[in-house]
Amino acid sequence: MTVTAAAPAAAAGSEPLPSNSTQLRVLIVEDSPLDSELMLHGLQRGGGFDVTCDVVQTASAFREGVKKNPPEIVLADYNLGEWKGVETLEILRQEGLDIPVIIVTGALGDVAAVECIKQGATDYVLKDGLTRLPEVVRRALREKKERNLRRQAEQDLARKVDELARSNADLEQFAYVASHDLQEPLRMVTAYTQLLAERYAGKLDANADKYIGYASEGAQRMQVLIQDLLAFSRVGRNGFTHGNVDCNSVLEEVLTSLAPAMQECGAVVTHDALPSVWADRTQVAQIFQNLIGNAIKFRGQEPPVIAVEAEQADQCWRFSVSDNGIGIAPEYAETIFVVFQRLRARTEYPGNGIGLAICKKIIEHNGGRIWVEPQAGSGSSFKFTLPGHGPDPADGARS
Repeated sequence: MTVTAAAPAAAAGSEPLPSNSTQLRVLIVEDSPLDSELMLHGLQRGGGFDVTCDVVQTASAFREGVKKNPPEIVLADYNLGEWKGVETLEILRQEGLDIPVIIVTGALGDVAAVECIKQGATDYVLKDGLTRLPEVVRRALREKKERNLRRQAEQDLARKVDELARSNADLEQFAYVASHDLQEPLRMVTAYTQLLAERYAGKLDANADKYIGYASEGAQRMQVLIQDLLAFSRVGRNGFTHGNVDCNSVLEEVLTSLAPAMQECGAVVTHDALPSVWADRTQVAQIFQNLIGNAIKFRGQEPPVIAVEAEQADQCWRFSVSDNGIGIAPEYAETIFVVFQRLRARTEYPGNGIGLAICKKIIEHNGGRIWVEPQAGSGSSFKFTLPGHGPDPADGARS
């Protein structure tokens, strides 16, 4: 049976409730009308609450009460004859409600008190110490507000992460589709400008030859740019297989492919015994190819000397690719990893500035990071991390 208990009127000669008193909806689980009155009186006179209250005695009445008119706070006696007030916590969990429960009881031992708190009660108050009740209620309401704010912030963050993931996926899809669809008309432009250059070279005036040359060069550069954009957009897309990758064998393959460029400039590449990492083999090869290739390309007066090393760092391996090249000014340490950012003119060094951006995307996709440190004197040292092993199967089992 549910009894609606109105707030008691102010006694003659007593001060009325302040006009700015806090509205509070309470559900009391109590089988003693006198104790219910004492709780209400303590909240109104000691805490300045303007209370709207329902009183229930049974578990079924409590369930109906929280579903029909959810309160802001629950005050529950510990012993209620056929059931205990602490059982209200399980009912609230079943109904999916986050409502603070304060146990109000005549006597409660330490073991029982600890058990109540462990089960989810916010606090407990002894009936001979109801002066504590207003402050306990205020603290419970503050904690609930903080939980709600934290939960809302987590939901907002999760929503923004989802939106960002969708936005990134849309951008990658757009880059892939746009660059793929651009290739066909660009091939036509390239083919016909080359045909013009071959068929009409020297037959028109000098300006015509120059203009055709500009068009042909621009079309070829655009073709390389689109191919680079396609390569960048493919990183992180489906089709890559993670597993244990032996970096020694990957590096040997990369050095074999770079052998002509190394012979041309007299480059020397040294490396220690390298570990195995958990990644995609093709992507690991791209990282070494780009970093060593850059060290060969951006060389100084001396033949390139390149060192590849690795050391363990917690659950990851930290690699370094160091060279004696032209180096990178500290203010450009972040800029160089931005797609299509170049620090040198194309006439000095060929390329579109895509290699380091691809390295960064691959490494971050695998849970690592990449950065550059200046070398003493000249040159640069690129450092990056990759996981040493895959996810622990026990983690998946626990989740």
